[in-house]
Amino acid sequence: MSVLDEIRKPVEKEMDEFESYFNRTMQSNIPLLKIILNYILRRKGKQMRPLLVFLTAGLNGKIAESTYVAATLIELLHTASLVHDDVVDDANERRGALSIKALWNSKIAVLVGDYMLSQGLIISLEKSRFEMLEIVSEAVKAMTEGELLQLQKSRKLNIKEPDYYKIIMSKTAALVAACTATGARSATENSDIIQQMKEFGENIGIAFQIRDDLLDYETNGLTGKIVGNDIKERKLTLPLIHALEIASSSQKKKVMAIVKKKKKTKDEIKEVIDFVSASGGLEYAELKMNLFRDKALAILDSYQDCDYKNSLKKFIYYTTSRNK
Repeated sequence: MSVLDEIRKPVEKEMDEFESYFNRTMQSNIPLLKIILNYILRRKGKQMRPLLVFLTAGLNGKIAESTYVAATLIELLHTASLVHDDVVDDANERRGALSIKALWNSKIAVLVGDYMLSQGLIISLEKSRFEMLEIVSEAVKAMTEGELLQLQKSRKLNIKEPDYYKIIMSKTAALVAACTATGARSATENSDIIQQMKEFGENIGIAFQIRDDLLDYETNGLTGKIVGNDIKERKLTLPLIHALEIASSSQKKKVMAIVKKKKKTKDEIKEVIDFVSASGGLEYAELKMNLFRDKALAILDSYQDCDYKNSLKKFIYYTTSRNK
């Protein structure tokens, strides 16, 4: 049994039911849209975000129909954002398969993403889940702002550590926080609990993203990412940001000259990775990741022991120790 299977155990039945529930929202009478939606469904990921919704709901009360609505809203938003991201990043692959943008075109990909977002709006209105719509809408706004901030900063390659946290807080942590906040809201109306669960999700999201950025520097062959891909794409992440901040001006100048190049050789990418490693950038980023992990664990400690709590604890450790 995999770690994710263990984590899913308390909500295994609900997650199976959710799959059918979600599939019903991804239906259309438009032939082209029907083909694309089926393609997306066949290539669904680990569904970690709906899993977070159900576990958080169970932790704070009873899983109800509103929990399924929350998980559906989150999964529609997440899937739409991935389809749109592939257009923004001009990416031809997603999870080892061709992206919607590559198979069809950018115009169709944008429209498909828009369709999924509109489905989320319709479901929340039909079920009168206005408070969940508010939480999810705030996440969409934050994710868009984070993407634009990153694009703005990336042009001049002047991202500092506070900028990095602001970007990942918006791009990654906002959606994870929406998972835990809507999950809690489906089980309780207590605003303090919902806010606490939002903060819980934010800490998990930041730790998750730092781990993702660390994977780009690990050459163990187990990662799903291409090693040095962030460097190749001129993305400044925490390990490199810290290494540059403590580097001498000559070192910084040399490394930045490589990072700024549109095309880099394998040796040049290796040189940047070696520089980050020798500067303690990886250890620094891991230290920060563990700090946010521990903040999330501290929030969990305020709850009594139960299967949902144990699974969430495993979820946190999984996100910060995964190899892909």
